[in-house]
Amino acid sequence: MPNTLRIGFIGLGLMGKPMAGHLLKAGFPLTVHNRSRDAVAELVAAGAQEAHSPKEVATQSDIVFTCLPDSPDVEQVVLGPNGIMDAAHPGLIVVDHSTIKPATARKIAEVLTASGISFVDAPVSGGQLGAQNGTLTIMIGGDAAALERARPAMQAYGKAITHIGASGAGQVAKACNQIMVAAQMSAMAELLIFARKADVDPRKVVEAIRGGAAQCWTLDNKPQRLFAGNRQPGFKAHMQAKDLHIVMDSAGELGMPLPATEVNARLYDEMLQMDLGDLDNSAVIAVIEKMSGVAL
Repeated sequence: MPNTLRIGFIGLGLMGKPMAGHLLKAGFPLTVHNRSRDAVAELVAAGAQEAHSPKEVATQSDIVFTCLPDSPDVEQVVLGPNGIMDAAHPGLIVVDHSTIKPATARKIAEVLTASGISFVDAPVSGGQLGAQNGTLTIMIGGDAAALERARPAMQAYGKAITHIGASGAGQVAKACNQIMVAAQMSAMAELLIFARKADVDPRKVVEAIRGGAAQCWTLDNKPQRLFAGNRQPGFKAHMQAKDLHIVMDSAGELGMPLPATEVNARLYDEMLQMDLGDLDNSAVIAVIEKMSGVAL
């Protein structure tokens, strides 16, 4: 049975395009917009409608989903000229799947609420593979009623949808997620190169430790790709670096130190200086290789 809820999707990158594709497969009427038109053409061929501005998407939608690179992009698409807010109509809901500063999410929510638009910050975790498989984890901040109206659409690509709290709470949860992800990636890089430097087989080391207290998603999923020489994303390192800057900026606003995360942020900044930002976030091992003079 086709879904009658009209959906708009803005931002069709590595994550957004497969997410929008799942909405089409689930039978939702879908209108899409993206700066790069190739992804638009692909989804239009699959049954979506094309729009040429965020305003045009919102005019034709009950719920607009956005999946964009950073805070300024979301502000421009939602609040800027010819943006979503310019097409405000009763019942409109904006769900932002981008990773942005919690303070930005709260600001956007305040402005949209004053115009009668509901805003839900809903960053995701699971990377490109999770988007492709429809198994993303979605962290929600904002109005619970708006979430429930949007939930059937999000279930097309999300396996775990958790309402954390008020506006900005979803972005706080995502910042916490990225603290842990960066810690796991850098720790994995260090242990693999430590084993190699000590002339011990890192494959055997991973086999030995991942069944014990060191077990984590990163050790379960990343070493075999690295052993095979595969450092392609996944989740791009420059996005990990961006997210860690959001974490550190937000920690500064809270007046608290994050000493381990500060070091991890510097490791990812070094990756960018090595012109490796388009590789997977696990490729931070390249920084440890450079420091140690040993390749995996």
